[in-house]
Amino acid sequence: MLDLVAKRRELLGPNVSTFYDDPVHIVRGEGVWLWDADGRKYLDCYNNVPHVGHCNPRVVEAICAQAKTLNTHTRYLHEGIINYVERLTATFADPLNTAIMTCTGSEANDIALRMAEAMTGKRGIIATDATYHGNTTLVSQLSRSIQPAFGFGLEDYFRHVEAPDSYRINDPDGQRFATKVQEAVDDLEAKGIGFATLIVCPLFLNEGFPMQAEGWLKPAADVVRKAGGLLICDEVQSGFGRCGSHFWAHQKQGVTPDIVVMGKPMGNGHPVAGLVTSDEIISRFRNAFRYFNTFGGNPVSCAAAMAVLEEIEAQQLQANAARIGKLAHERLSELAANYDVIGDVRQAGMVFGCEYVLDRDTKEPAVEYADRIINAMRHEGIILSKLGRHKNTLKIRPPMPFSEANLDQLVTTLDKVMSETPVRT
Repeated sequence: MLDLVAKRRELLGPNVSTFYDDPVHIVRGEGVWLWDADGRKYLDCYNNVPHVGHCNPRVVEAICAQAKTLNTHTRYLHEGIINYVERLTATFADPLNTAIMTCTGSEANDIALRMAEAMTGKRGIIATDATYHGNTTLVSQLSRSIQPAFGFGLEDYFRHVEAPDSYRINDPDGQRFATKVQEAVDDLEAKGIGFATLIVCPLFLNEGFPMQAEGWLKPAADVVRKAGGLLICDEVQSGFGRCGSHFWAHQKQGVTPDIVVMGKPMGNGHPVAGLVTSDEIISRFRNAFRYFNTFGGNPVSCAAAMAVLEEIEAQQLQANAARIGKLAHERLSELAANYDVIGDVRQAGMVFGCEYVLDRDTKEPAVEYADRIINAMRHEGIILSKLGRHKNTLKIRPPMPFSEANLDQLVTTLDKVMSETPVRT
């Protein structure tokens, strides 16, 4: 293990991150399970990339069959991209009926931001102050927590508004958030930059997935439309049935965005991503920018993505997300009754977790405790992580086939680990 870590530093650079104090050397995956180089089995409660399960047979077979037949770019005609986009866009409401295929969510978000400029003629971009949307030069400016040292002078075009927080901020109907967005719009206009777009994850996952009533985002969407801007929903983490109640989380929010971005789970680990938008927006973008992606929408990627949609439907994984998510909230709430360090429990479909605090009255984040829990769970054979503005909320976001038995193992193990881990050291 030490040799492998040293080789990573030597060949990949000194700042390539790994999970856990004692990194895991993963060599195999199947369904919701992972195995390390020593043969130890882990329950994967973190990875949304293998959306329909690690090494899903339907997806693997689709990739292999297409790779043996043809793989080229989209300047040649092939049915795969047409068939996939037709099926994908059928999951959206009008006017979201056309798509661009890419390889990563970062690329797709980059295109979405350029679409907003093409449509509005303005460059002002609003995001929350605790989000992440990717790592191109433009898109990286959206993330305040990992601000790059150099940004090509783009920082003037961005405004960051207070992220929603159902535990600490009273905003049951989204009006407070909408007011913050309006203030940012007004500032961009006053500075002569102009307002182009608001970009959000509709579940606000990196912000800690706060509990929200259906339609919570609608007031902010109304502000965006009144100001002549575009609403971009980044559904890289929240889409493809993960929120349980709806196929796309923006549908739960009661809004129809101008652009929806997707990635990671789209190909179950195969590098495929993209965005869906309207005829008007994609036409304006195509006329304003010369865009071509050699690998975006290639036949193998489209075969993988189509297989994911088929598997979600065949295995009723959206319904499973709704059922398991509800059970997870109940089980974690039972833990909260026994451990004061759990300040809040929250869940949105197959995304759930609890926020750790040192004191329920002051709500002081228990950041170091969260770290100890995550590392202890790793040694108990459970893979998970943390997120949120304070990095003290467990991020439990397993592959969609996650079962009730898997949930029982997770919660039972978490109970054991918490009983053995002191809140303060």
